[in-house]
Amino acid sequence: RAVNMSDDDSRSRVLQAAGPIFAEKGFQAATVREICHAANVNLASVNYYFRDKENLYIETVRQARERRAARAPLPHWQPDTPPERRLRDFIHTMLTRMLAGSDEAWQVRLMMREILQPTEACREMVEDYFRPQFEILLGILTELLPDHTPPHRLRQIGFSVVGQCMHYRVSTQVVEMITPPDEHEQYYGIEQLADHIATFTVAAVRHYDDHLSGSERR
Repeated sequence: RAVNMSDDDSRSRVLQAAGPIFAEKGFQAATVREICHAANVNLASVNYYFRDKENLYIETVRQARERRAARAPLPHWQPDTPPERRLRDFIHTMLTRMLAGSDEAWQVRLMMREILQPTEACREMVEDYFRPQFEILLGILTELLPDHTPPHRLRQIGFSVVGQCMHYRVSTQVVEMITPPDEHEQYYGIEQLADHIATFTVAAVRHYDDHLSGSERR
């Protein structure tokens, strides 16, 4: 079937309408009817363009992660860029994707919902998005850790870095409640948090082995 401009426009409208609705309500609670109403398209449009609601949801999650990555891409490092700098850049990129406000903030909410309440879309998101990004992080950490660091410990440290970044997304309002307003404004921006998490991680990594027993170092 040839796709004309009207087809393309209607399909895009369905995707644009579905994103915020899925982000707010989740896959189960969102209905095809309200998505089509928001997109101002015929009720049969979801089946016509996406086959069913599940495929629409998977495509919506895919589009969200692609757009978020495009808005905050990782820098192109020179071969001699120190790992400490690359770690800080990686953390800054993660925080920007998670925290930077925009007219499409629903993208982050949808991805966070998928992480906390995974559906079939989560597996694709992990394989196509999270795993490649995580491998980049592990490559940076490998340069900062001793050669004998076992794979499980390397991944644990990687998850610790990701967890520090995610905390400021998941607990945004709690962090604001706990910290004084002037302190929050001065020290909890993306630049300041990237500096803190990178500095904390490098310091911890450099002295990690000092706190392991002999058997744990092997």
